[in-house]
Amino acid sequence: MKYPKFVIRKSSNDQFYFNLWSAQEEILLTSEMYTAKQSCKNGIESVKTNAPNDKNYYKQISQNGKYYFVLKSGNGEIIGVSRMYTDSSDRDNSIAKVKRDAPIAETEELS
Repeated sequence: MKYPKFVIRKSSNDQFYFNLWSAQEEILLTSEMYTAKQSCKNGIESVKTNAPNDKNYYKQISQNGKYYFVLKSGNGEIIGVSRMYTDSSDRDNSIAKVKRDAPIAETEELS
């Protein structure tokens, strides 16, 4: 399957999660754990819906000084968290990639 894409996986504790992979084949966003695969799929749809809106991104700095962002739905629920970046410009570039890639990404199920 081509990139960008969402990949659904099953964790060792039998829960489901997804990663959003960019067109450059890097992980941009990781979801929470879901007990049902359908809930995981619903989370992907929420990312697709909410990704284009700047107001849904919360730029953060971790305790160890790394930069990351949280994507929230319109009701304020967290639907994805980025990886850690060493500087804010890398984080901001990843937000732009999520905005660009999420709405057009296909879904691959590996669970």
